[in-house]
Amino acid sequence: MAGPDPRTLEALGLAEAPRDHPLSYPGKWPQTSGLLDGDRLLPLKRLVYEDRVPVVAVGSNACPAQLRHKMAEFGVSSPIPMVKATVTGIGVGVSAHVSLTGYVSASPFQAPGTVSELFITWLDAAQLAVVDASEGVTTPTGAYDRARLSSEDFRIELESGELLPGAYVYVNRRGVLHDGTGTPRGHPGERPLLTSLLAGSPRLRELFGDTPEEFCARARFDRALCARGTQLFAEEGLATASGLERYVRPR
Repeated sequence: MAGPDPRTLEALGLAEAPRDHPLSYPGKWPQTSGLLDGDRLLPLKRLVYEDRVPVVAVGSNACPAQLRHKMAEFGVSSPIPMVKATVTGIGVGVSAHVSLTGYVSASPFQAPGTVSELFITWLDAAQLAVVDASEGVTTPTGAYDRARLSSEDFRIELESGELLPGAYVYVNRRGVLHDGTGTPRGHPGERPLLTSLLAGSPRLRELFGDTPEEFCARARFDRALCARGTQLFAEEGLATASGLERYVRPR
């Protein structure tokens, strides 16, 4: 009798989605490239898919459970290739907005010379439409735009050594949070991020409480409160431009 499938997300420790567990953001990423096929992460036969759109994942879109959650919401079940890549020219910062799902998410910023180990998700048309919708690309009040990173300004190298001529990435419309000097701050994971943000802002504590747990519980699905928190980032001068705005495709 065959034992449990070792390739399931549960068996791999990848089954927890940040949408359900906000403090786990950005969620667990795979150790290797793979094909997300339903509840399993399978080996890839190739790293490049000319019939799909390459999208750099800087946050929870590199978490298989989060991708599975998003696709299931729209009834999309086709497999998603996830390929490890080294991207030079962008850093992983903190979005200058509070997400309705209860966390403060990641967003890229332009950082010449910075090398980031990320994932490329190769999306078909239906999958791209789902992720666009989840990031708010298709709505005037959404959080993100989709930008194209060209090889002229960014180096995108797959683990095979092959270079991509370009790829897309989601850029927050409100910019990213800085470290107090104007330099974008990195995203250290949700719990340390929220601990730091709450410690530095009495007004933020008034809105969201004193602990990361309170923050997530109060923010989750409270649209008005999330909007107020986002506005507060701007009012307190915590936000700065990502530098990637000029790469955004026209809406």
